[in-house]
Amino acid sequence: MKLLHIDSSVLGDNSVSRKLTANITKAYQAANPTAQVEYLDLAVSEPSHLSGEALGHRFVPADSHTEVQKREAAYGEALLSQFLAADVIVVGAPMYNFSIPSQLKSWIDRIAVAGRTFKYTENGPVGLATGKTVVVASSRGGVYSSNEALRALDHQEAYLRTVFGFVGITDVRFVRAEGVSQGDAKKAEAFANAEKEIAALTA
Repeated sequence: MKLLHIDSSVLGDNSVSRKLTANITKAYQAANPTAQVEYLDLAVSEPSHLSGEALGHRFVPADSHTEVQKREAAYGEALLSQFLAADVIVVGAPMYNFSIPSQLKSWIDRIAVAGRTFKYTENGPVGLATGKTVVVASSRGGVYSSNEALRALDHQEAYLRTVFGFVGITDVRFVRAEGVSQGDAKKAEAFANAEKEIAALTA
């Protein structure tokens, strides 16, 4: 089994999602001792945002690429190949302003590629990155999952479920720590609940 461990929080050692992804990865390794793990820290090695050059190389012949387009093509291919090679992808996704970190969005923009991870057909788009499991370590300062009013503001988990489903991944699981900004007791409770979810995930 190949596991890709991704972090995107900018908070370093203070990050809740980083602690969760580390524990999820350890649990998978304990259950699969021969698993190969690759690590990608999007807050340290930040993918650049899409630009005309970054996107344009996909639509012109390789022999006419500019130097920037050549670098962008090689960089995008490296991220895409790493993603496609993984059987399990563990994604640390804190909620920032009701959505995900821009670094994580930039990575998604590199792996959502027509003809590689999805294709358009006469019956609509079809995902090509099938047979994978995505485990999202979701951290949130508030409690959104059980609050109807706040659930409407969730553009974090809803987006990730949608985009991974779009590229063909139907097995998308969430390990959630909510209310981590609501005091030490609530944060400890959130971690305890997340640990139970991790144990159940890899049982």
